[in-house]
Amino acid sequence: MTDELAERVAATLAVDRDAFRDRVEAEASDLKAALRDGTFDNPQANVGFEYEFYGVSTASAGGAGADGSAGDGDPPAPLVRLPRVLVDLVGFDQELGLHNAEMNTSPQPLSGYGLTAQLAEIQARLAAAQARAGAADIRLVSDGLWTVPPTGETARGYLTESVEVEGVRIAANMAASVRYHAMANSSLAVGKRIDAPHVTLAADTVLPESLVTSIQPHYQVPHAADLPVIFGYALRLAGPLLALGANSPFFPPDLYDAGVDPDDVLADAHAEHRIGVFERTMNPTGEPGAKVGFPPDVDTVEAAVDLVADDATIVPQWLDERGRFDDRFRHFGHQHGSFWRWVRPVFDGASPASANARVEFRPLPAQPTVRDGVAFLAALAGFLEEAYAADHPVRDLPWATAEANFYAAAADGLDADLRWITAEGDRTADVDVALRDLLDAAGRGLVRRGVDEGDLATWLGPLRARVEAGRTPAAWKRREVGDRLDDGATLEAAIDGMQRAYVARQAETLLEGTFADWP
Repeated sequence: MTDELAERVAATLAVDRDAFRDRVEAEASDLKAALRDGTFDNPQANVGFEYEFYGVSTASAGGAGADGSAGDGDPPAPLVRLPRVLVDLVGFDQELGLHNAEMNTSPQPLSGYGLTAQLAEIQARLAAAQARAGAADIRLVSDGLWTVPPTGETARGYLTESVEVEGVRIAANMAASVRYHAMANSSLAVGKRIDAPHVTLAADTVLPESLVTSIQPHYQVPHAADLPVIFGYALRLAGPLLALGANSPFFPPDLYDAGVDPDDVLADAHAEHRIGVFERTMNPTGEPGAKVGFPPDVDTVEAAVDLVADDATIVPQWLDERGRFDDRFRHFGHQHGSFWRWVRPVFDGASPASANARVEFRPLPAQPTVRDGVAFLAALAGFLEEAYAADHPVRDLPWATAEANFYAAAADGLDADLRWITAEGDRTADVDVALRDLLDAAGRGLVRRGVDEGDLATWLGPLRARVEAGRTPAAWKRREVGDRLDDGATLEAAIDGMQRAYVARQAETLLEGTFADWP
């Protein structure tokens, strides 16, 4: 299998990059013509959702370790490689690591019924997957960053193990995807490293990116020509929503520098390390922001197409026709697959009837519960709906400020120094004021799309509860680790105990509860 994969990777790397880029540019021109013709316009706004998970073992480990890391009541939760029978369930796909799986929902109209359908689809598919996984002593976890490696292994070893076959580097724990493995062997070499407070990891492949998992809400615009304005609003949402959703403050303990003071780890932890992990792993060496970064505003929908077409090509690949409408743009679509900006324009559709232009919102880590994740979908879509219709003044927030908000939120969560402009035009640096204004606007947008005002608490209540409590999942994790350190635990035991507590709480609340229910 490894030899065959290496041969396929080598064949992909031999593709003429210049010829591929010529094809992408030609398809981009065709796409822009279709956009001008109205092919990508739709009668309503639709929403969709991507949801990533990792697997952990629920099998008994037989008692506490020597450091007491399994001694505080919750079962162990080491990472586990997922069997194909689980990954191949309807609605799931293999993601980067062998421990990863991703679910994609069917698009639904933005309405109360549409949001209910999104929630029900996720619950139905996830419940079926958990039942299948449970039979194999596995649980799918919704989280921002895993911290407990497979039993008997280290995180450093798991993330860096690789072999070279006929000059091609193959990661031992990466899915058998030609595209993923080709990234590490491309002439446009990506960073393949992690640099974070007290953590440095260098690898020969991009597998360190599989530390992190995310949710990705999608908002489909009714009229493609309006995408630039809506895209600009999404950029300005990135910082505040990331601050509210932060969920990745800690790494696996063996990745921290030897001899590091645990109190320094706690004090210096970012609220959302997923941002830095993805950027440093996937950006070309020495070129921050070249592949993963905060994208610019665009003035026209054609300029949004050019953002993708002009992006650096990591892995060119010739694709066969499938007899579908989007064959006309299939190489442009492949190019889009490595356009890893934190907010992305998407142009998609297998037929003219399903062709659509949408915004893909990528800043958010996976959340403690399904309802929390869908709350972010409702907040994003509702705000974009209201902001466009009512010309919300935050559109005037300078792009540089929106970018600064984003990275401040990744570092400090709800304690970040953020700037916002309210619906009344007031400028504020008060995060609570900004988030309340954002959620109020989102509620008005949902009502515009037929959501009953009495149901707003269902969709936005989980996020309002976070604002009221001033508590995010990242803050919960920091408290859990801090309390264990205060009780004399080692750093490894404190992070391990926190992670097992997270998995145990999630097992009780994932499908029906919210993070607000967590003690």
